[in-house]
Order: sequence, then C-alpha cells, then structure tokens
Amino acid sequence: MRTQDFSQAPDIAQAGVMFVGGTRYTSPAAWLRHAGRYRTMIAEMKRMRGYRGHRTYWQPPFTLGTIAWFDTVDDLMLFARTGTHRELMAWVTDGTRNATGGWIRIYTADPHGYTNGVWRAEGNVMQNIETFTPIGKEQVGPPVERRKRVAKEPSTGTPGDGPVR
Repeated sequence: MRTQDFSQAPDIAQAGVMFVGGTRYTSPAAWLRHAGRYRTMIAEMKRMRGYRGHRTYWQPPFTLGTIAWFDTVDDLMLFARTGTHRELMAWVTDGTRNATGGWIRIYTADPHGYTNGVWRAEGNVMQNIETFTPIGKEQVGPPVERRKRVAKEPSTGTPGDGPVR
C-alpha cells in the first residue's frame, strides 16, 4: 500500500536522509590505523539527535564505506561537525599516507512510499498495490499483478498461418 505513515516501519525506513560514503585506503595497515578512530566516531554518531542506523561496507581492494540514516539533513550535518568526525576526515585527507580517495552522496526520502504487513500503519495486511507509480508521461502506472495471457488457438494449417508461439 502507498503510504506517508512509516510509524510502524523499522528505524531506517523512518529516516528522511541517507548518507553513503566510501574511502579508499592505501593498505590494510591504514585500515588498522583507522579502526580505533572509526569505532569512536560510530559511538558518537549513535548518540546524535536523529540517528536511525548505519551499516559499514567493504569494496575490494581497500575501500571501506558507511551508509547512515538520520531524520533530517540538519541532523546529519550536525554529526559531520563533531570533533571526532572532523579529526577522522583530517586524518583521511592528510595526503596519500592513509587514503587515496573518498566520496559521499546524500539522499533524501520522498514523504510517500510503500509499506506492507507488520510495517503497515493502517493494519497488518499483506497485499500489492493495484498499479505501479506512474513514470514519465504516464497518468497511471501499469498493473502490479500481470494479467494472464490467453492461449492462442492451435494453427489450422491454413496458408498464411505462421507457427504458433
């Protein structure tokens, strides 16, 4: 069901903003030097207003990244201003000793979305919406549940009949 009420959904589904970032470290030794600072930063992030959750990911060969969810962009930006985060970013960008690159993206959530079952605020119902959200110039999206195709009649062998597919 389409909804604007995510009150029954998990914390990350209630977030209004998602941060995704990655840092390519110079070596596994740089990862180890980074580990203590990263744990401290994560502990501080968890205490911040608007924090909803985070995940850490690895991309070979030496990239570690964070995906974090907050209520608002302001909540995320307040975290970015903390001393621990500033120190870690200065450590990462000290030249090429610790890291060779990094990136971030910030995504904001639309107020509407989709919920089902136990996460549905309007009742514990599992069912599809009737149509997909329209895209482009569509007024109405196509049906979610495919319509059953009607089987074609077998060929009569009449000239001009092609093979039945």
